[in-house]
Amino acid sequence: MEHAIFPSDLMQLQADWHRTYEARAAPGRTASTVLRRRLYWLSVRLWWHPYWTGPGRMPAARTELSRQARVLLGQR
Repeated sequence: MEHAIFPSDLMQLQADWHRTYEARAAPGRTASTVLRRRLYWLSVRLWWHPYWTGPGRMPAARTELSRQARVLLGQR
């Protein structure tokens, strides 16, 4: 898939999702209710973002968004 250009707010949401997921998955984490709720809220915002309502938005674009957000965060 060619590199899609995503809106900056969508990229920020995805990066926040990855940061929250990593924080929740950290070893020794006991009080994760707040992080779980934030992860749920971010997931809903990502799913219903207006970018996905445009024509030609294929499921592979969601994978590419996640990949680009990880690169932005310096992850693999």
